[in-house]
Amino acid sequence: MTQEDLSRFGRNSIETGYFIERVFPLYHTRFISVSDHFDTADYKGDTGGIDVAFKYLISECYSRDMSMKTKSAKYAKMRRGEYQSTICPYGYQKSADGRMEPDKDAAAVVKQIFLWAADGNTVAEIIRRLYAQHVPTPAEYRAAKGKPIHDTSRSNGVWSSSAVIHILTDERYAGTYVIGKRAVKEIGGTRSRLKDESEWIKIPDHHPAIVSMELYEQANAVRRQFKLPKKQRRDYLLRGKVFCGYCDHAMSRKGKTTWFYCRHTDVSDSFPCHGLQVRENDLEQVVFESIKAHVLPILGVDISKDDLDLRTVQQAEQEKKLRALQESKRKLYERYALGEIDLDSYKAEKEKFDIALVGEKNTHAIITARAKQAQGDYEANLKHRDLAKEIGSSTALTKSLVDTLINKVYVFRDERIEIDYAVRDFFENEAAREMPSCGAEG
Repeated sequence: MTQEDLSRFGRNSIETGYFIERVFPLYHTRFISVSDHFDTADYKGDTGGIDVAFKYLISECYSRDMSMKTKSAKYAKMRRGEYQSTICPYGYQKSADGRMEPDKDAAAVVKQIFLWAADGNTVAEIIRRLYAQHVPTPAEYRAAKGKPIHDTSRSNGVWSSSAVIHILTDERYAGTYVIGKRAVKEIGGTRSRLKDESEWIKIPDHHPAIVSMELYEQANAVRRQFKLPKKQRRDYLLRGKVFCGYCDHAMSRKGKTTWFYCRHTDVSDSFPCHGLQVRENDLEQVVFESIKAHVLPILGVDISKDDLDLRTVQQAEQEKKLRALQESKRKLYERYALGEIDLDSYKAEKEKFDIALVGEKNTHAIITARAKQAQGDYEANLKHRDLAKEIGSSTALTKSLVDTLINKVYVFRDERIEIDYAVRDFFENEAAREMPSCGAEG
């Protein structure tokens, strides 16, 4: 491997040193840094000395210093209102000079959303109005303009509540420049945290407003009247696993007698999943019965080591053949070295051994691969049997079983569900099946 200099290979002193001093020697890899005149071939058994170690450290310090300077310059531009995000919020577009200006069509939708909210309409009512007027969602609008960001295949023209709330709470629509909401937790890291609003950078009257500040405040004041108290997060067995079989959206959970229901299509009864719901207890029971039905055949299967034993014996016999050929080739050279045979005879016999060795090595590689496959299959079967025993001894669905076995549960009408199993080879014979009554309603 060749690099222009050490800094091109890496700028973390610990990781760079680990690769050069441990990983490359382990895999017999030669590393050359041209401008540093460094070649691992010159330092066999050595680390390259303190000069190389200092270069690792200098590269890392330089990288950190540049990161801090870049961050400082970026925040200076933010405070002057010059720093613009790459993507404009829905309702705006980039002008010729790179600043935000209202997008006529989308801006009219944004203003209408604020007017509806100020008139006392809830988010759900706003979504119904948008759907009734066939207003494309922000993602659909961007895709139609040739600037797709998200997959729109599941939206079906239905706005999400988060999209409406995001618009109503975004002060940029009132002409205020808002930036610097998040900060990375450490230099060079990707994790970030939401900063307190007092730390955000805000510049009023920075760009053309779509709504007045009075309308913005009025809409949010009315919206807060309808705001529900924050619910505590509750864990339940099928959390994040239940999806609508028609629109592929996660189903919501409600009620004292708990139900899962599809709320994405509340806007219209024309959707096949409008009003679709299923009782939680019934769904858990059906999922558990489905898992048990898959497990019963596995419990009765005897797991044999015959194939693994056969492959192991074949591998040992092939290794014995290889050693015998290599030993014969070595003895041939001894005979030539002792003068018992001439050079021509040695070359002719050696060529035969080389051809035979190539064939036997290829055979050995095939047998070894089959032995590894047999070992893997046997270990997988043991795990499956242990898992099957755990399921067989269970009397009800548990969180452990759900997390181990299930990716998604799709709910349909006609009391039918489909299960997307996480352990596909465990349930390979049946990916979907019609279930007995699970209380699904519509």
